[in-house]
Amino acid sequence: MSESTKTQDDVVITSSQLRGWPPPDPNGDKETRGRVLVVGGHATTPGAVLLAAEAALRGGAGKLQCAVPGTIAVPLAMAVPEAGVASLPVDDGGDIAVSAAEEIVELAKDCAAVLLGPGIVSPRAASALLEKVVPQLDVPVVIDALGMAYLTDHLDGVAHLEGKAVLSPNVGELSQTLGEDHEDDPRAGAAELARRTGATVASGTAMTWIVTPDGRSWRDEGGSPGLGVSGSGDVKAGAIAGLLARGADPEQAACWATYAHGRAGERLAAQVGSTGFLARELLREIPAVLAELA
Repeated sequence: MSESTKTQDDVVITSSQLRGWPPPDPNGDKETRGRVLVVGGHATTPGAVLLAAEAALRGGAGKLQCAVPGTIAVPLAMAVPEAGVASLPVDDGGDIAVSAAEEIVELAKDCAAVLLGPGIVSPRAASALLEKVVPQLDVPVVIDALGMAYLTDHLDGVAHLEGKAVLSPNVGELSQTLGEDHEDDPRAGAAELARRTGATVASGTAMTWIVTPDGRSWRDEGGSPGLGVSGSGDVKAGAIAGLLARGADPEQAACWATYAHGRAGERLAAQVGSTGFLARELLREIPAVLAELA
């Protein structure tokens, strides 16, 4: 990544910096640590929800609810026995149908954070569903993966949350949402998306930036090339949601989750190799990283 993408105003995320910015009480019970709702999935991508859902628990959330297409509800409930799983109707393409919107909103009322997007296959379906869901939410929200299609169509779509949203797009999704190519300068893209949406944005490639709507920014310079693997982004988004459920502010949740995700990758690189480890293997490393920081 070019040095020119950095600015003197960026705060480099380090363990010492994060220790001065601790997460909510790690000793709270499952009620005080909050419930997360993960919404997404498709018959062809059940693993995305599985990874994000488990990452929310690994990030410290107390309870977990998943809302997924009925085609994957039973196997997902068996794979993640800690979760309550709602079986939703599907559209002709196998994504969650728009008619499920009210059920999702109802489920969200009992949650401290909602993650939208992992495993959805069609941008059109994602945008249509979230158009009916997001305006009715008033809890912290994480939007990831094809959930970003909603913001491509409605850049002001989370404005009513007044800063209680985190967007976690990869650089391609970031560029698509803004309609501008930011492959070579994701920091500028993250700052622009944060400003235009009023949400905290976490995005990058070898380096990740977290930028708030008022222009504050952090960068994580660590990690491993092996983090560039399918499912890795789902893990990070789930960890952000888990920390939000515990009561962390959006920028705090994004910084802590990004750091934990990167350090988990470094640990696996030392054990397995710089590439070749799996996204699901990141999950077991995250609690230890968070515990050391706490």
